[in-house]
Amino acid sequence: MIEFAFLAVGAAAIGWLVRRKHRERQAGGPVPGIPCMAREPAGRGRWRSGRVYGDQGAARWVPGRGEPVVLTGGRATAVRVPSVKEGISINPGSRIVTCTYEGAVGGIEIAVMPLDLRELLVAVPEATPGALLEPLPEEPA
Repeated sequence: MIEFAFLAVGAAAIGWLVRRKHRERQAGGPVPGIPCMAREPAGRGRWRSGRVYGDQGAARWVPGRGEPVVLTGGRATAVRVPSVKEGISINPGSRIVTCTYEGAVGGIEIAVMPLDLRELLVAVPEATPGALLEPLPEEPA
């Protein structure tokens, strides 16, 4: 019986700590930038997590560890879904945007979730406006 009392007190303490942590995160507000995975040069290398920021003029990709990559004059040239092999490393539901920018030998590939795709294409404009995104399907009447 005493064991149950200790378990109840322990569960209540853990619940209180988790709830407090959740409230702290909610009070902090949204984190700036677009969460993504990227690899440079495009088509080779390994996927690394980071965030794309579109403020302060040119867009930039800031990896979790390492130096930021400034996408000066960056243009999105293609959007595609990941292959089966890529889907193991990144989320298979994501979209991969291939970008070129000044000073890049092979460009960069940035994988974002579909809901973040439009925001990424605002930060890194399309090479041919309107060509990469297919129109949204119309709602059935």
